[in-house]
Amino acid sequence: MESNILIDQILDAYRPHLGQDFTKYRNHAHRVYHLCTRLDKNDQHHEQYAIAAAFHDLGIWVNNTFDYLEPSVALATAWLVEHQKTSLIAEISLMIDMHHKMSRYSGQFESAVEVFRKADWIDLSLGVLKFELPRRQFRALVRQFPTKGFHRFLIRRTWQNFFKHPLKPLPMFKR
Repeated sequence: MESNILIDQILDAYRPHLGQDFTKYRNHAHRVYHLCTRLDKNDQHHEQYAIAAAFHDLGIWVNNTFDYLEPSVALATAWLVEHQKTSLIAEISLMIDMHHKMSRYSGQFESAVEVFRKADWIDLSLGVLKFELPRRQFRALVRQFPTKGFHRFLIRRTWQNFFKHPLKPLPMFKR
């Protein structure tokens, strides 16, 4: 498993925003991307998976918010416009917006959005949720792209957000 060059190029531009969390987020983005490529053997969506993986949680750092879906979609949209990839805006926006959906996604771009949703849930759950992915493949990804405290970071941010917004501690989750 190699690093995805596109993910690294995108995230390098946000290195100042990510600061000390750069490696933990970069590795998370790579794990999600590689999980997508294992869940979807057809490589026609690999570019979309890479772009969505790079941007899907980025609003946490760039916009300093735990209600980060819209800011992350906005960052991805701006990048897609800047790189003349406007035809991908709707699909990547849905991948980002629906990646914490707690139930199956159905609708436009269903296959790719659902693969991306599953991939992020696999990583978020540290492989407890595995869908159709063999556990050994997830463990290999973690060896290649270690968590570096990413999940501890999320737990800490969740608690901070709970105390700020006790009625909506996890604004990114959708039914």
